[in-house]
Amino acid sequence: MISIQNRITAFAKLGDFLSQYAIESIKKNDRIEHNEIFFDGFLHQIQLAQEKNSWFTKENILFTLESWSITLTKSNLKAYTAPYDCNSSSSKKVAIVMAGNIPLVGFHDFLSVLIYGHSVLVKQSSRDKHLLPFLAKYLEHVEEDFKGKITFTEEKLIDYDAIIATGSDNTARYFEYYFKNKPNIIRKNRNSVAVLTGNETKDDFIKLSDDIFQYFGLGCRSVSKLYIPKGFNFNLFFKGMYSKKEHINNSKYANNYDYNKAVYLMSEFELLENGFLMIKEDASYSSPIATIFYEFYDTESDLKIKLDHDKEKIQCIVANGFIENEVAFGQTQHPKLTDFADGINTLEFLNQL
Repeated sequence: MISIQNRITAFAKLGDFLSQYAIESIKKNDRIEHNEIFFDGFLHQIQLAQEKNSWFTKENILFTLESWSITLTKSNLKAYTAPYDCNSSSSKKVAIVMAGNIPLVGFHDFLSVLIYGHSVLVKQSSRDKHLLPFLAKYLEHVEEDFKGKITFTEEKLIDYDAIIATGSDNTARYFEYYFKNKPNIIRKNRNSVAVLTGNETKDDFIKLSDDIFQYFGLGCRSVSKLYIPKGFNFNLFFKGMYSKKEHINNSKYANNYDYNKAVYLMSEFELLENGFLMIKEDASYSSPIATIFYEFYDTESDLKIKLDHDKEKIQCIVANGFIENEVAFGQTQHPKLTDFADGINTLEFLNQL
């Protein structure tokens, strides 16, 4: 069995490898292990990922890679695993069914299973199947004992001890039935919200634009709804959103904007828009692409009760001094290792197998 120290070292080396693929520039570092084999090959996988899924722009992929390169350090990984005995000899095989809404969306589960000491059986989304297998090969080169502990399949999942599956509310019902006899984490649709008071600055809204527009709003940590006080003035909000005006130059985003705008206009819904983003009053949490829903609240205490009642639908609450465990403006797409999806501690689940 690979020691926890060696597992941490391997993932830290992966972080070093990913640090070459930054948003500002892609720059080869000859000191990175096995670069002669992997650097150009990963560039090719990045290109394939873009061609396969047009939501996976080069900028979005590099944002993901840079984020993980910052996260995968020895100190972060040691702190993440410290509360658990990750040298247990009872290694299990854990299957992961991954979503494909944003690049490497299942990497945290992949990391958690391997860093704990279990083997992983991965079933990827067809929309995101180029990046992770290549990075798994890199891990096997820097730590040969990972070989045989990482398996990818496109077939029916068989021969596993536990399952982590992510999907829509519809697929989650299937998952819950199909995997009912195995220890499991089943994740459903979630969205993130922002609570505004009317005291925000333009800089706050520029930061909020990152929470709204990163990955075109397709992530569960993407803000899709605003809670606002009565009489809220959207002028400063739109000024902050203007920093993301280039999104309309993406043809797929523009097509969604045009389509949703036409639907709203034909249905005679009231909406505000600025040429690349629409805002509409709506009680739902999940808004279409290029649209943000909003809802008025009377008092903060009433809103806190509502958000607590709907907590199973909410991933993040962006606010400034409103509620415990809130996320600061601009930080939803920068989670720490311990910011577990749906609030379910993945390492605690793996520890109980």
